[in-house]
Amino acid sequence: MDIFDKCYKFTAAREAIAGGYYPFFLAMTDNEGTEAVYQGRHLIMCGSNNYLGLTTHPRVRQAAIDAVKRFGTSCTGSRFANGTLELHEQLERELSEFVGKESALIFTTGMQVNLGTISSLVGRGDYVILDKEDHASIVDGAKLSYGETKRFRHNDLKDLERVLSNLPENKGKLVIVDGLYSMGGDLAPLPEMIPICKKYEARLMVDDAHGMGVFGGGRGTSAHFGVTDQVDLIMSTFSKSFASIGGFIAGDDDIVHYIKHSARSLIFSASISPANTAAALEALHIMIEEPEHAARALENGDYMRKEMRRLGFEIGNSVSPIIPILIHDDMRTIFAWKSLFEAGVFVNPVISPAVPEGQQLLRTSYMATHTREQLDCVLEIYERVGKQIGLIA
Repeated sequence: MDIFDKCYKFTAAREAIAGGYYPFFLAMTDNEGTEAVYQGRHLIMCGSNNYLGLTTHPRVRQAAIDAVKRFGTSCTGSRFANGTLELHEQLERELSEFVGKESALIFTTGMQVNLGTISSLVGRGDYVILDKEDHASIVDGAKLSYGETKRFRHNDLKDLERVLSNLPENKGKLVIVDGLYSMGGDLAPLPEMIPICKKYEARLMVDDAHGMGVFGGGRGTSAHFGVTDQVDLIMSTFSKSFASIGGFIAGDDDIVHYIKHSARSLIFSASISPANTAAALEALHIMIEEPEHAARALENGDYMRKEMRRLGFEIGNSVSPIIPILIHDDMRTIFAWKSLFEAGVFVNPVISPAVPEGQQLLRTSYMATHTREQLDCVLEIYERVGKQIGLIA
């Protein structure tokens, strides 16, 4: 058997491209935050993770430009070897202070944070316990470890306790949850989870890729709930609110020091570029100095949830600027995406197996920089398209 046979037999994407309903890898001519240009057409962007709108902030842009002028375009080596700058360490110090932990460690991508952190901490005989809606990077990090993975139903405290109660007392346990779930827009119930983890001597890690910058005055979901000191590890990315690319893990100094010397995705990857480091650092400064960006993102999310519910859309349990439109069928989801795209709104279709069968949805998200006029225009399009295709009455 030829190992490439699966490639030759994979025809679904080409069929969708030929049929004009392929929704992925769309190359934008321009993307200025709240608006994007595709083949000459202007779209209101409601499918971005740029929650604070800082990718176009003059200070962030200038910080990246200045870093390129000073350091060049790359460090051409791993953090472990020649690829650490004082700029990296400055960002780590300021991040740890921002999130309220002793130490932080930055990686080149958010995916690498989870791959390296989980696989270095969870060893043979240990257990890693995941929410069933955890991000793919968490699942892959668990797969890379030598430990055993257990899953519990989404945000189900009783099921979490059931899983933990059945594990050996003398084995290491790491519970990992998203702070803000990227599809449903709902929060992990951290205050209720923490006592359960402590009862069974399990450590708790929160992936706050989507919550950081938005909740807790920008400091994330743990800060939002006032439980930062009771969460063992906090992870986040730079590719959302930080307007860059990269990520970090924060926690007690001894734990971060161990990860720094054990995480293969850190040791064997080139370090985050100077420009991306400087952009993330300047975005952090703006978050601290201008908390109104986080407040505005939440305000826009509140407005859109209220109006979308009024129109009759099924939007689940969202409490954030991430608001799903639940459709429950693959082709109907693709058709809804294409209808909105042609009407001038960019959203993300999420179909199986990215979500379980029956939970297909349009993922919509809103930024601090969306104007009320833009949001009202989006709502008018949602209503018109929703009625045309039978999503609302």
